[in-house]
Amino acid sequence: MKKTFLPVAALCLAIAFFTAVKAKSIKPASFATNSISVTAPVKEEKEETAAATAEAFAMNLYDSLKLDKMGLTKEAMLYAYLGHQNLVKKGQVNNSDILTICDFSQSSSRKRMYIVDVKNFKVLMNTYVAHGKNSGLTHVKSFSNVHESLQSSMGFYVTKQTYTGKHGLSLRLDGKDRGFNDNAEARAVVVHGADYIGEHRLGSAYMGRSFGCPAVPQAQSAKVINLIKDGTTLFIYYPSQKYLNGSNVLNG
Repeated sequence: MKKTFLPVAALCLAIAFFTAVKAKSIKPASFATNSISVTAPVKEEKEETAAATAEAFAMNLYDSLKLDKMGLTKEAMLYAYLGHQNLVKKGQVNNSDILTICDFSQSSSRKRMYIVDVKNFKVLMNTYVAHGKNSGLTHVKSFSNVHESLQSSMGFYVTKQTYTGKHGLSLRLDGKDRGFNDNAEARAVVVHGADYIGEHRLGSAYMGRSFGCPAVPQAQSAKVINLIKDGTTLFIYYPSQKYLNGSNVLNG
């Protein structure tokens, strides 16, 4: 009995030892492999699904409100909503119901500012908006983020608080697109009213232009500002591939 017991005990101990070592050495590698092969695709699928859902919602909004008949391009609506959703997800927007789109692919003689209630599917306002003096005459040709350029800056902004300045009631803007409009506050790019743009200017050779501000008709400025103040998204759109590829808001 003694001769039989000792080898069996030794064998059992050896098996237990090597099994424990093998399990310890395999587990981390197996776990790492699972993390790479399963988690990453799931994350990518979720992002693709979220983008597809946002795109479908934007197109539904566009069609339901007949924004094409109001002159808004489909691309402007799509990019505006996608960027808006990204800002909302990052907690940078206080009021996610309101989205303002300035479609600078259109002439300044068109009502190219659209204030949309995306929650209740309503166009709250559709009015004129000026571009910068050095950005072009009737159509925008160039943009800048540089001080004293007197040009408009494309991209996403979040509205801030109001103040009373030389143009009366005005609204500060926080540019969220690095390299495209993040100098907006330092440049004093704000929403304000102006007499040089509006219905009464349609008989002129062209609408008046600003020093880079998205100025609106003086008679409607208070309504516009009060609708969009305090943390809503404002998007100045232009079909620039450089911007669409480089925007940290759209691609972040």
